[in-house]
Amino acid sequence: MKKVILGLSALCLVAFTSCKEDASKKISEENVAEASARDAQATKYPEISFDKTEHDFGQIESKQSVETVFKYTNTGEAPLVITDIKSSCGCTVPKDWSKEPLAAGESGQFTVKYNGSGKGNVSKTITVTANTEKGKEMVKIKAFVKEDPNAPSKAISKAPAVK
Repeated sequence: MKKVILGLSALCLVAFTSCKEDASKKISEENVAEASARDAQATKYPEISFDKTEHDFGQIESKQSVETVFKYTNTGEAPLVITDIKSSCGCTVPKDWSKEPLAAGESGQFTVKYNGSGKGNVSKTITVTANTEKGKEMVKIKAFVKEDPNAPSKAISKAPAVK
């Protein structure tokens, strides 16, 4: 047991004394300046500003396809990259957005198509995933879908009472 402890002690002694350079000698003003610039840049995020955050299609006929365009601008200090745009259901399809970085001050747009399914007041959320500080931004569409006059009516059948 004494030999094991003595052996480990000798190994530790060699390991700790083998570093010949002092860590303080590795720090240079150039490295400090580089690190400061990198850290300052890391706190700059792109910001996305929409021309509208909600679009109301008003009254539409059942199964009538409608679409709108959401325009956005990068109001931040870093390039904006939109990685994905998804809707809350399959009846709403976002499309045509640029996957290329958008420099500060530049604008872009995407189209949202809604197929008119459902009835009554309908509201759908579109989630924009980007490299902003929050990571996700949301816009909405809404409409009042009129009932389809050609749809078969649901007849209420009266079943005979069971005695």
